[in-house]
Amino acid sequence: MKTRRAWRATEREAAKREAAESGSARIPGLLAAGAGALRGRLGWAVASVLVLVLGFVGVSLFAGSDGPGTPPDTRARAYQDYDACLLTDEQGIVTGAPAAPVWEGMQAASLDKRIRVTFVPVMGEKSVENARPFLNGLVQRDCEIVVASGAPQVAAAEAAVERNPKVRFVTVGEAGGAAHDNLVRVAPGASLKDDIAATVKRLAREG
Repeated sequence: MKTRRAWRATEREAAKREAAESGSARIPGLLAAGAGALRGRLGWAVASVLVLVLGFVGVSLFAGSDGPGTPPDTRARAYQDYDACLLTDEQGIVTGAPAAPVWEGMQAASLDKRIRVTFVPVMGEKSVENARPFLNGLVQRDCEIVVASGAPQVAAAEAAVERNPKVRFVTVGEAGGAAHDNLVRVAPGASLKDDIAATVKRLAREG
């Protein structure tokens, strides 16, 4: 026959076993609930990041698009680039060469940021026939303004005026010969540098 003390001890042991079993049973449930909560938070975090990224991409595409409602860049409209190309004899633009003041005038004109200047010396025979391929090369390079210095170069340039109406030609020499809308003759002299600078800038403005 069990005593009251024995019954109580038995009841306490049974309660401990029940608590241990119920605690063990709760662990998987708690882990599952925690994993579900973690998955929920992670899902919300991933979704939030995706929304932000897609929003940023959409704003970037909209800002970079040139749709019909987007006003044009006024700076691009106001400033157009011009290439002014100088054709010289084989001495080029060294100090003392006939084309040196011409080149200085073109460089002064290039301070206007719309104008780029380059030069090409004609090497070899001093003749119009030899200068012509060099001149054609400048035209094919899309030089809007072609400046010629030296008798063969000037003759080659003036012979090409009618065939290239969209090119503005500037020749250095005495006035004479037929007049053309796309040909300007500049006389040599002390003011040659300033005259070339003013002429090239004016032609660039006129387009």
